[in-house]
Amino acid sequence: MDGFEGNNGVIILAATNRPESLDPALTRPGRFDRRVPVELPDLKGREEILKVHARKIKLADDVDFHTIARMASGTSGAELANIVNEAALRAVRSERNYVTQADLEESIEVVIAGYQKKNAIMSDAEKKVVSYHEIGHALVAAMQTDSAPVQKITIIPRTSGALGYTMQVEQNDKCLLTKEELENKIATYTGGRAAEEIVFGQITTGASNDIEQATKLARAMIARYGMNDEFDMVAMETVSNQYLGGDTSLACSADTQKEIDQKVVALVKEQHKKAKAILQQNREALDRLALYLYEKETITGEEFMRILKGGTQG
Repeated sequence: MDGFEGNNGVIILAATNRPESLDPALTRPGRFDRRVPVELPDLKGREEILKVHARKIKLADDVDFHTIARMASGTSGAELANIVNEAALRAVRSERNYVTQADLEESIEVVIAGYQKKNAIMSDAEKKVVSYHEIGHALVAAMQTDSAPVQKITIIPRTSGALGYTMQVEQNDKCLLTKEELENKIATYTGGRAAEEIVFGQITTGASNDIEQATKLARAMIARYGMNDEFDMVAMETVSNQYLGGDTSLACSADTQKEIDQKVVALVKEQHKKAKAILQQNREALDRLALYLYEKETITGEEFMRILKGGTQG
């Protein structure tokens, strides 16, 4: 790569997901000395990528790539290409020669949660529990400030194993999140389990992913984001392999780790308690929305807000 004579016009490119583990001899001047980080695209980038991949297909007049880009937050270029391809396949299955907004929105759900399991059979009791669970998430989110608006709620099982899900969509990409916003997210994660406890007096296995997400976020708040008065701005956890999912490793003693665990439990418990209080204050709306979702199986954010505004205590 670097000899006695220059090789004009020759450029060598390489790619890696582990830049931190490269030999310094490879990255010194004269070798791979220019690094170009390729991050996930932002809102504008996702919109432009979608337009590029959509050039090869015929689109309906109602297609709004800005809305699709907002819904596809956190996706890579390859996933965006897959979204467009899935939408085209859905149009073909529907015997249409053009792709609609609904095709693209459904294809996002396919990429995020998998295909609909239309042959999956839930008992009537299970369907009712899932309805309350998903409305629990949505209602807690709607009753808090700075929460992303609810876009869609469904109780149709997916091939990913999800029996239902609630999709929230931010109006714009956020680079910074406040402590209050993160606590609201944790409360929203606990909303499904809280609804089950309030309505049925028992809990199910349906909250497993919610528990995982809430715990992960609470731990990050305390160990990485400095959002705890006692630890202040001391990093207890470090992130490695940022391009491969962001694995974390502890950088503290066993005693401190025990304290972190206790604070994580306390934080999640506090937000779980807040979620239950919100649902108890709006029990009538919870019942009304859950019944509507049970009957319709899938509802939009607009439908959710219209029914919610029909009478809540806020």
